[in-house]
Amino acid sequence: MENFTDVKYILDGFLFVFAGILVMWMAAGFAMLEAGLTRSKNNATVLTKNVALFAVSCVMFYFIGFNGMYGDGNAFIGSLSMLDETTAPDAAYPVMADFFFQVVFVATAASVISGTIAERMKLWPFLIFVAVLSGLIYPIQGHWTWGGSLTGEGALIEGFSDFAGSTIVHSVGGWAALAGVLILGARKGKYGKDGRVRPIPGSNLALATLGTFILWMGWFGFNGGSQLALGSKGDIDAIASVIATTNMAACAGAITAALFTQFLYKKVDLTMVLNGALAGLVSVTAAPDAGMLYGFGVGIVGAILVVLSVPMWDKMKIDDPVGALSVHLVAGIWGTLAVGLFTASGTFMGQLKGVVVIGAFVFITSFIVWKILDMIVGLRVSEEIEIEGLDIHETGLECYPEFKKA
Repeated sequence: MENFTDVKYILDGFLFVFAGILVMWMAAGFAMLEAGLTRSKNNATVLTKNVALFAVSCVMFYFIGFNGMYGDGNAFIGSLSMLDETTAPDAAYPVMADFFFQVVFVATAASVISGTIAERMKLWPFLIFVAVLSGLIYPIQGHWTWGGSLTGEGALIEGFSDFAGSTIVHSVGGWAALAGVLILGARKGKYGKDGRVRPIPGSNLALATLGTFILWMGWFGFNGGSQLALGSKGDIDAIASVIATTNMAACAGAITAALFTQFLYKKVDLTMVLNGALAGLVSVTAAPDAGMLYGFGVGIVGAILVVLSVPMWDKMKIDDPVGALSVHLVAGIWGTLAVGLFTASGTFMGQLKGVVVIGAFVFITSFIVWKILDMIVGLRVSEEIEIEGLDIHETGLECYPEFKKA
């Protein structure tokens, strides 16, 4: 029996570590996707942001975020203290393996914001916001859900379920991004005085495609690791089903976006196909344990929503260079509500209340933090810097120095 317990401990710990490595690799996917969908004059800044936000998220989650989310405190927040690295003798898995798996989810939420505010926000105010998000905002709402408060007192009613974070991770990043972009405003030249939308093409669709495939691969750790156990036949069966369902949702999303853009525009839009695949992934993340047919269905709807919502944001003059609000916020909300509609894991009212409570909390607190930063140091670069490109002024480097300006 003792040997069986040891084997289970090892396998469960290995799942956390290996899945966490896959999710960490998603940081590269976000960096490539954002660099590909933005202009080359801002790419060095984009890459700097994506490396720095990952580092800041990990540090802040270690010092206060992890215990704020999982520690003993009250119904609102856990304990504001540094992580205890010691694993108890009778623990089911290594505490540091658990921490590593959880911390890469925080960085994922922060990465969502980076693309939405790209090409006009200063570097340091963004990183300060990431510190607040990963140290306080994300852990507080996480404490209400994954932190265990649903079994006792908590902000959410019983009946809310989010297997791997359609709302708890992806929509959280989306709500925080929306609050920031409302204060920041659109890029210069994006919207004409007559209300016409002027497309601003990205610099490298090959990079954007590479980034999408990296994210697709990393999602297998994101959702598969959220089974949280590998020590039995039932666990590995469940993980295999989760990964297959995750893949199906992405495939359905990509195909749907290709067909839908062909129908709407008489051409297949690659950027929509990429975001369609990602929308399928976000949509299924709330219930990747529901089977491949479920993944197929929610992936189709997620992709349709993305194709429709990208121009919707533009009509509202909300400038999102990479489509992150459509992929992570809109599809995240859809995926969360779909659990209550089509599975037994949560009730529709429980899912709806989770979306509303978490959304309101994250949006309001994020708006306050963004506004304070805007008042103290300013969020936006000058018009001159924006036109010339952020790279020279923010990093002192150019991403492609051999390119000559016409």
